[in-house]
Amino acid sequence: MAKIRTGRVGEQIKKELSQLVQSELKDPRIGFVTITGVEITNDLSQAKIYLSVLGDEDQKQNTLKALEKANGFLRSELGKRIRFRHTPELFFKIDESIAYGSHIEKLLGEIDKNE
Repeated sequence: MAKIRTGRVGEQIKKELSQLVQSELKDPRIGFVTITGVEITNDLSQAKIYLSVLGDEDQKQNTLKALEKANGFLRSELGKRIRFRHTPELFFKIDESIAYGSHIEKLLGEIDKNE
């Protein structure tokens, strides 16, 4: 039963954070960001937010720094939009799975060309 609740809460956090990042944050360091996933602990005290950022490594690091700086604002806005007793701590991480998947697809395409 707890797994179902954490899944629903994670999806709601993902939805609300996506809206907040796109509409509310005005930091120029934030590039084109997509929130790909949210992993939340069973006690709802911490949430890992996985991001996909379009651009080079420097752009990714700048976006990560800007989101860390806006962490308090994002957390307070989440608390207002979603009724929590305690709003979870937010930890932002770059999601490399999309880049890894495209790399594997490129390698498979090269193998297919060689045959």
